[in-house]
Amino acid sequence: MLNLRIAIAAISSAIVLSGQIISTQTSDSEAARRQIYLDGESALKAGRLDEAESKFLKVAAMQPKDLGAHVNLGVIYMRQKNWDRALEEFGKAEKLAPQIPGIRFDIGLVHYREGQYHEAIAPFESVLRDKSDWTQARHLLGLCYIHDERFADAAAALEPLWTSSSSDLSYLYALAVAAGNADRRDLEDRALRRMAEVDQTPQLHFMIGKAYLSRGRDEEALAEIQKAAQTDPKLPMLHYTLGIIYKRGRDYEKARQEFLADIRAEPEVANSYEELGNICVGLEQNEEARRYFEQALQRNSRLPASWYGLAKIDRAGKRYLDALKDLDSAGALDPKSASIHYLRAQVLTQLGRKAEAETEFATVRRLHQETIDRLEQQISAEKYRDPQLGAEQK
Repeated sequence: MLNLRIAIAAISSAIVLSGQIISTQTSDSEAARRQIYLDGESALKAGRLDEAESKFLKVAAMQPKDLGAHVNLGVIYMRQKNWDRALEEFGKAEKLAPQIPGIRFDIGLVHYREGQYHEAIAPFESVLRDKSDWTQARHLLGLCYIHDERFADAAAALEPLWTSSSSDLSYLYALAVAAGNADRRDLEDRALRRMAEVDQTPQLHFMIGKAYLSRGRDEEALAEIQKAAQTDPKLPMLHYTLGIIYKRGRDYEKARQEFLADIRAEPEVANSYEELGNICVGLEQNEEARRYFEQALQRNSRLPASWYGLAKIDRAGKRYLDALKDLDSAGALDPKSASIHYLRAQVLTQLGRKAEAETEFATVRRLHQETIDRLEQQISAEKYRDPQLGAEQK
């Protein structure tokens, strides 16, 4: 599955609720709480997040059921990228006001921004059940379905946005990817044709190239993305995507150069560091790989492949306890990865912990059987599409 780093402006829908939430009672404590709340609002609007946090924490301590305080704390933590605290505060707000879809939207948005696309689906779905015309929630839900490889659901979610969004290249690209992978050729062609109508810029060639890449049509993807690179080599994600194409074609030196170019363009994005780590592991350049994986995790600690890469390096160096810690981190993020469980079983065996190792081997066998069962169900329903062939198998 292509790693989609689709740019989309997603601004929190949280509404300042002070006038609705603060009591109009005139007691000294209520007046003090109201003033602290208003001071927090002013600080938040001015971008003084630490001050605003302090104020709203005081309000919440004085009145734990103050909805506005919890919502605004969630917004503050989201701006600070303190995702766990943001979810905690929005969760409190949802319990106080489950009828407000904007709070559930913000919960989904936190998961989305953290890269937890599967977890974001349920909140966005609940928003659309209450407010089906919420364009941003529908767009983000469609993107989450794509990341979850629920392509038919993604196409169904995104298609109703055609009237309002068919001049937005990022929307058209996502729709083309969803439709193509859901075997909705008419919709895929319509989206690609509309992309050509909307624009003929390098960005267009790049997005069409990514659509081809998501379908495994690497030569066509490379041709389109090279057209984009000739005119605008500084497009975000361009070098990363070229790196992926060269890596899939086993041209590791070209892939390495493209990932390095992506890092020069966007040094705070983790993806290319991880890909360079994977290339170095394959070339048995373990110490260089370690450096890249660690740099990736410094930028985004929720990358199971980077933790797994570190575990492979530690195991190769016979640092088994370190490898086990790496695998614990990887497994927490991707508990259904047979590869993680298998490597963990091997490490446990080398540590002499045979009973635990056998449990891991049993988990690997169970996960493999679950995969076989799913494929058999798809084949029996005549809906299995071989990813290597791109055609439905019957």
